[in-house]
Amino acid sequence: MCGILGIFGNGNVTPELILGLTALQHRGQDSAGIVSFDGSFRMKKGLGYVDGIFDERTPEEVQGYCGLGHVRYATIGTPDILNAQPFAVNYPFGLAMVHNGNVINFAQLRKSLYEDHHRLLDTSNDVALILYTFASQLEMKDLKNLTVDDIFDTVEATQARVRGAYSAITIIANRGFLAFTDPHGIRPIVMGRKYTDKGLVYAFASETTCFDYLGFEFVRDLGHGEAVFIDQNMQVHQRTCQRSTQAFCVFEYIYFSSEDSVIHGRLVASERLRMGRTLARTVREAGIQPDFVMDVPNSAYFFASGLAEELGVPYRRGLAKNHHIGRSFISPTQQKREIMVRQKVNPLRDVIRGRKVAVVDDSIVRGTTAKHLVRLLKSRGAKEVYFISASPPIKHPCIYGIDMSAKEEILAAHYAPGEIAHYIGADAVVYQSLEDLRDLYADLPCCFACFSGEYPTGVTRELLNDIEQEKLCAKR
Repeated sequence: MCGILGIFGNGNVTPELILGLTALQHRGQDSAGIVSFDGSFRMKKGLGYVDGIFDERTPEEVQGYCGLGHVRYATIGTPDILNAQPFAVNYPFGLAMVHNGNVINFAQLRKSLYEDHHRLLDTSNDVALILYTFASQLEMKDLKNLTVDDIFDTVEATQARVRGAYSAITIIANRGFLAFTDPHGIRPIVMGRKYTDKGLVYAFASETTCFDYLGFEFVRDLGHGEAVFIDQNMQVHQRTCQRSTQAFCVFEYIYFSSEDSVIHGRLVASERLRMGRTLARTVREAGIQPDFVMDVPNSAYFFASGLAEELGVPYRRGLAKNHHIGRSFISPTQQKREIMVRQKVNPLRDVIRGRKVAVVDDSIVRGTTAKHLVRLLKSRGAKEVYFISASPPIKHPCIYGIDMSAKEEILAAHYAPGEIAHYIGADAVVYQSLEDLRDLYADLPCCFACFSGEYPTGVTRELLNDIEQEKLCAKR
């Protein structure tokens, strides 16, 4: 899971790339990078947060009339500088790319690129697989007379070879700007534009919140399997290329996307409110009667407020948040996650003392956060603690870019809710119903694979094992 941004205009776009990436920082904390083009590629990337990598000199050092930005959360490959995006190649002519998602047939593609096209990759980042596959298909065209149809045909050939989840943005040097999605549209990408004194500027990004900060007008979401190409004359071309059944990742609404983003016409905050209201049914069935409902800051606020409204009990803020700590879920190791969780929140003692508390979080994956919070709340005097998950039980690895690819780490894959409650020390654990969640998205085909085990791209047991081993090796 990552955040991507591409801007194509007339003036120097680098200052806006940097500002836009700060609005996407919640999507990745491992590394960040930008590449610009103004006759040649200029690149800067590093490990850590955006504001720690780029400074006041960067806009001049990496200036260009078009550029790409990326914040990375490593789910395939190691979280080191070698795997930081963007990536660029100089054949068949200059190409640079960023992407968000996961390639699942990486071993097969890597072998094919080496044996068929003599390309030896020095990275384990899967954007390189997409970029080199795209380049190898593009160089089969008549490059001196390259047409828009040639570019779209190249996208289609790439989509046919690359399996998995991906939204990608590409600079094609001196030809234009390209964005495309996988055939299922699993990962989000939105298109925006604005008018400046230097002319029209276009942008593509993971989320609309980025456009709000930069003053771009939202144009639309890209559809599943769609490609959009903007030529040097700022003419927009579109084609639906390889297309399969849509399967948008529902976890974008549950956790990853910013609450102020609008994806597929739905405000993320409103979606979380709806899920919270739906949670009330399973909470009532569990026979739980809390004194109040509270959230685990920050992604669970709207779940908790929706649940409280539907149950008719008060919502209370019971945890003070340390705003200088990042998102623990996307930390690269279990040890770092545990440290971050301990630093992240502190209970408001007078609020929780002697009370029966329903604590709502977006999900339970490894149980790190849940176990710590239950212990913390009870040590501060909570009478009973009920842990409520806004998502259904996560039972299966995610192979499309959420860091749940190792089944051995997933609690609900091995234990029933009662056993999980005992493990984390809660008086009860309640989950969202998968059937209720499906009903909420009856009009938007979504991917529920981490809950149901039904993968839209289709997988074999061997492939799942390969992905899990790749993840475990990267962690080691």
